[in-house]
Amino acid sequence: MKVIVTSIFVQDQDRALAFYTDKLGFIKKEDQPLGKYRWLTVVSPEDPNGTEVLLEPDEHPIAKEYQKKIYSEGIPTTMFGVADIEKEYEKLLEKGVTFTMKPTKAGNVTIAVLDDTCGNLIQIVQK
Repeated sequence: MKVIVTSIFVQDQDRALAFYTDKLGFIKKEDQPLGKYRWLTVVSPEDPNGTEVLLEPDEHPIAKEYQKKIYSEGIPTTMFGVADIEKEYEKLLEKGVTFTMKPTKAGNVTIAVLDDTCGNLIQIVQK
């Protein structure tokens, strides 16, 4: 068994797609209409057949509450790995990405936390 899709609740699918592709560098994998919304996924260009990230509308009241509460507590929704966190941090800053935590040593890893503009904090990590 392996993970093939993981979800991130987003406030706006179009804004999320723009952020995850234009700012973070993911590529769009699936974009299928599903009524009012879409089955909209992105993947890493480093692994285009790897795990897809579903940009899922936060329309359900429980999803909205979950998203707001973890955001207000400063808890990242998910974590993405990077090879060189300082380089990635500088590149993302140049693209206008807002960080709530700059690169910080945490044991044997270095982490940073960014705001995806769609209601989530995302942690990047260098092992």
